[in-house]
Parts: sequence; C-alpha cells; structure tokens
Amino acid sequence: MASTQFSPDEPESMNVPVRRTAIRLEPDPGRVVNQIFVAGEELSTGASRASLVMQRVLAMTDKQVDALLDDTLQRFEHRHGQLADDLLAHFEAMGGRLRPRDDLSVARCMLIGAYATNEFSVEAAALCNPSIVAHPDQTGLQPGELRFVLSLRAIGEGHISSIEFRTGVVGASGNTVVVDDPATPLTSGRQSPARYDRANFLALLDRHGQGDELVGLVFDHLPATFSHLELETSLAELHTQVLTRYEDRVYIEQIRTVARSNYRFTFPEKSSLSQRVIRPHGPTEVNGMEDARFVRFIDEGSATYYATYTAFDGAHVSPQLLQTDDFTTFHVVQLTGPAAKNKGMALFPRRIGGRFVALSRWDRERNAVAFSSDAHHWGQPVEIQSPEQPWELIQIGNCGSPIETDEGWLVITHGVGPMRTYSLGAILLDLDDPTKVLGKLRRPLLSPNEYEREGYVPNVVYSCGALLHDQTLVLPYAYGDRSSTIAFIDLAELLDELCA
Repeated sequence: MASTQFSPDEPESMNVPVRRTAIRLEPDPGRVVNQIFVAGEELSTGASRASLVMQRVLAMTDKQVDALLDDTLQRFEHRHGQLADDLLAHFEAMGGRLRPRDDLSVARCMLIGAYATNEFSVEAAALCNPSIVAHPDQTGLQPGELRFVLSLRAIGEGHISSIEFRTGVVGASGNTVVVDDPATPLTSGRQSPARYDRANFLALLDRHGQGDELVGLVFDHLPATFSHLELETSLAELHTQVLTRYEDRVYIEQIRTVARSNYRFTFPEKSSLSQRVIRPHGPTEVNGMEDARFVRFIDEGSATYYATYTAFDGAHVSPQLLQTDDFTTFHVVQLTGPAAKNKGMALFPRRIGGRFVALSRWDRERNAVAFSSDAHHWGQPVEIQSPEQPWELIQIGNCGSPIETDEGWLVITHGVGPMRTYSLGAILLDLDDPTKVLGKLRRPLLSPNEYEREGYVPNVVYSCGALLHDQTLVLPYAYGDRSSTIAFIDLAELLDELCA
C-alpha cells in the first residue's frame, strides 16, 4: 500500500496552502493485456500476411505444435487470467482466412491464436490525469473514513490511452490517505451491443452531415429505443435497389459506425476494480480514451457514476459518456449538440432546475456551462470564464466535475501559461445559476515544483476530478504527464480566498 507523508517543500508560494503527500503512482510496463494481432496490418500501408502465417502453422507436426504451445503457455499464462480463452477467440476471429477444416486439434487452433495475439502494455508511457469519487462500497471502515475509486489515464504503446482504476481510503478529517496496491492480471472485459436511443442516434447521423433519404426506411418503424438486432433487421429489409447509389452505401456504413461507437462492456464480477482496464472499442476512440472525469451523480436519491472522456480516432477528438452503477458494467454513449465538442466536458453531480448541467470547453480555450434534458444532447454553451491571468493566457479548462459547497459550486481549473506550463486554479459558481461566477483565484492554486516539472510532457500538473471529505479537498493530480499523486487543501481557506 502507498500511504501519506507530507513533503518538506510545502506549502506552495500561493495564497492557499496545498499539502502534498508522498503518494507516487508510477507507470508499470508489466501491466499488460492481450489483443488481436494481424501480421502485416500493424503498418497502415501493410498487407495482411495472416494467411501465410497460418499455413506455416498448419505445416507443423503435432509434436512441434504441442511443444511450441506448451512453451508459450508456460511463458505467458501467469501474466493473463484466461490466456487459453483469448487464444481460441483470436483463432476464431482469424478463421475466415482459412478454408473450412474439421481436423484441427484444439492445440493447433490455440497456437494459431498465439500467432494472432500480442501483449499491450497499458501503462508503458504514463499513469496520469486522475479523478476520484466515493466508492459504492463503504462497509468495513473506521468512523470518519471514506473509501474511494481513483480513475487514471494509462498511456501505452503508440500513445494509446485506456482507463484504469485504483482504490483506497481517506482517513478521518482528511489527514491521511492510503492507496491499495493494484492487483493482477488485468482484464479488459467483454464488449456487447447496446440498446440505442432513436433520437440520439439520428442526431449523431446528422452531426456527420449525411443525407436523410433513408431515414424513414430504416428508423420510422423502430421503437424509441431499439436493439442492435432490430437495427440490423431493418437494414437487411431495405430493397436492394436502394443501395445502388454510392451515397446510400456510405450512409448505411455511417449507421453501422454509429452503432459500433455506442456499446456496453462487462467485467467479471470476481475481478477486483484495479484489475479492470477500459480499453478503446468504438471507431471514434480507436486511438485512445483520454482524461475521464468521473462523478457520483445523485438523482432522486439514487447514485449513478458518469464519466465524460475524450475519444480520439487519430484525427478527431470528441467528448463521450461512460455510465455505470457498479463499475462492473459500463455503457458508452456518444454526445451531440453545440457544447459537445473538443475536450474537457465535466458533469455537475446533480440536476439543477430539472436539467443536467456540464462544464464545457467547446471552443478550446474558455470555460462554459451547458444544459441538457437527457445528458446526451447538449445545447448552446454559456461562456463563464476567459483567460485573464498571466499563468492562463494560452487557454483554460476544468479539472473535473464541480463540487457542491454551502457557498457555491467549487470548480478546480487549469490554465496554460509561458513555456506551456500547466497550473491549477479555482472558481466558484452560484448554486442555482452556475453561469454566474462568484469568485476566482488570481494566483495559481498549484504549479509544478522542481520534482514535478520533468516527465513525458514537462511542466504540467493536471487533474480530472477532486473529492470533498470532512471539509478537506482531496485533490489527485498528475505531474509531467507521467505519474500521479494526491494533495490536501483546506476547504475553508480556499473558499475564503475565492470569496475575498
């Protein structure tokens, strides 16, 4: 376990003291998952050599197959929970490149699967940009303690980002914190189609600028929410003449792209939270799921966990939404509307005036507030903050969901200044009208010290969400875009500065 000791170089030369801890969450390249690998296709211009590889395995003797498979399992099985199942699944995925054969042994199928598999180091480059929420299980604690879930952006090979988790406990009065050691092996869960909301689905198609001649034929007889099977049945029922035009085929492919981008996935219930890694699945996020901002959302007395994150397909970024009740089953939904652009959306933890509310940085440089009736379609954002101070003149943004206090909504912000240095700040918003700013820090709350300035990206401190416990702000943050830590801030001192 990692526990706290306060560093000797505090407090900061800021108006509000920040108590750094000795927590160090470092990237571990040994935390790996299996993924399908097609020889030749790892290069964007490469031609698949998978069929040639499989033919070479088919040419081996049974003795050679058994010996090589035994060696492979001995070297890799302890690193993965269900290696044999993964190898067989990857063989099945490659099966279309083989002529039908009934004489293949399980061992030969598994060996072909091994040639179609590679390990991916989830944390090879960095473990950064954390957010923190109260854990759904608060049993077995001492009075005044709080168990938490910490989400982290794990950056692996090719700068592809996944979402990982840690758990831990904050002590009474927010004076200590312990982060549990992560468990292994990792599991990336199982993906499955979602039920789709028709209105949101059509809005996503409209966002991509496609025509609507086929809308009636495909969607008019579908219910308000429909399954993947119902969608495919509707597409299959289209008359063949409809698809003779190129633009019609493009539109059908766009429908299927939207369907693949909205999905759910489930982790084994017996796995621990720190074993679960959310990896990119949909076309919009194939190059990464970045900077998840988790929030415990309360609606009519029930808690749901949401996270807005940045989906990156290699060319475009867009905010998307994760939803879960138990951190076992997650639903992924694309967002639409004027405010659902760029990076850094963050949901408020409850409705305001009956509507969902979110922070947005839709224009890449200013903070804004947006509203929604369903948390999926977001209207025109209302600007609330522009870059003003020297340490934020390049751009500003939020560092996670607002925190409700008696004085207002506390928002931790980030600003980018000279030499692309990232610092953290804070603003205070009105509880009933969050478009109204009540106060803001004129100096940074936290800037990189000498230890924190070096890293994958120098001169950066960044957070995706803090937690309030016993009038202490528990602030996890990353430094140098490589590692993460946790700091404490006295809420009263911060509010005094904001309200001054």
